[in-house]
Amino acid sequence: MKNEISVIEIGSIAEEMEIEIGDCLLSINGKAVEDIIDYKYLICDEYVNIEVQKKNGEIWELEIEKEYDEDLGVQFKDAILDKPKSCHNKCIFCFIDQLPKGMRETLYFKDDDSRLAFLQGNFVTLTNMSEDDIDRIVKYKISPINVSVHTTNPELRIKMLNNKFAGRVYDILKRMASAGIKINCQIVLCPGINDNNELEKTIGDLYKLYPNVENLAVVPVGATKFREGLYNIDLYNKETASKQLNLVSKLQEKYVKEIGVPFVRMSDEFYILAQEKIPNSEFYDGFKQLEDGVGVTRIFRDNIKESVIDLKKNIESSFTIVTGELAYNEVEKAANIIMEVNSKVRINVEKIINNFFGETITVAGLITATDIIEQLRGKELGNYIIIPDCMIRKGYELASDIEKVFLDNVTVDELGKTLKRKILLCDYTGEDLISIINKHCEEV
Repeated sequence: MKNEISVIEIGSIAEEMEIEIGDCLLSINGKAVEDIIDYKYLICDEYVNIEVQKKNGEIWELEIEKEYDEDLGVQFKDAILDKPKSCHNKCIFCFIDQLPKGMRETLYFKDDDSRLAFLQGNFVTLTNMSEDDIDRIVKYKISPINVSVHTTNPELRIKMLNNKFAGRVYDILKRMASAGIKINCQIVLCPGINDNNELEKTIGDLYKLYPNVENLAVVPVGATKFREGLYNIDLYNKETASKQLNLVSKLQEKYVKEIGVPFVRMSDEFYILAQEKIPNSEFYDGFKQLEDGVGVTRIFRDNIKESVIDLKKNIESSFTIVTGELAYNEVEKAANIIMEVNSKVRINVEKIINNFFGETITVAGLITATDIIEQLRGKELGNYIIIPDCMIRKGYELASDIEKVFLDNVTVDELGKTLKRKILLCDYTGEDLISIINKHCEEV
């Protein structure tokens, strides 16, 4: 049944009105609730009339007086009350096209749904949206919305996304900005394709829409070993990454003088590849782009520095911290800082090479349990294994947090049983690392 209610929050309006799990929400103020955006918009009023279909088929009409922005206090069985809209692009850099066969089916679904951009922070390309969809975003003030831009050059964007409708993105962004919609943008940068002069033009075009375009993140393209038959793409190296950083740095200096913030920020991978200094915390203005890998290194350093003073001095234990090649040096430095404060806490940092997707994939978030098992088996692992929770699949797949699962469908529980160690999940920014160590050590 559509719009089936799966959770009734304690003390909520729904509980007071005797709405039950399994009931279905039909309409609000006489208007059908087609998806979660309709619900969020229609429920915002001080007086609402709702129709609810009970499990026995009976229809209840309820008049409700509430605070303007007060919710009914329900959650729905289907998060967006509808089938998610799939992506019809064939992007030259699409990561899903680079997945091996035989993985679980949900990983091959390409979403490009503005509702998920609003609810869960997913990025959309705006190419698969009708005029009605755009009208709804403007009408309902769906904000912020996250958009994968890549380039504002119409012809180049059509080529990169392999979609004849891809070239109108800047016109749509201007329309949204004029309506007061807040927009976060992303560029996946491909060497020799949308970088250099094209990158400078795209950044300049998006800056014209500031402050409605609030942030712009630039991330390097990723390539797995499963690219046979796909567009030939190079990867960034020390020289080419440095060139893009220098180009963007000049723009950032200009923007800081004009608006007080750099507006565009490069992901950490560029700095690490170029062996350049990571910017200070003020540069990242509240770390709003962590999911794009922007500022993760800086916030990790700051969190370790601030929280290591809370490390207990009268405890001991041993740990193995698992990470990817990109973050290995940074995590090893953090481990040494911790052990300098308390030498009885022994930490071994293991760099996992990504054999599953290929050695060109160096980020921790794409490490599989299979590679962890193969590379840790037979080693001295200490009492506990700590892994960053970015390795665990969450978000769109709506997998239960209880069923913590890696990309290769191995659960955290199965990993622990195979390696015969307790697995501890740590926030990938390191915010809770010291408290995890304190909790799992013994007093001496």
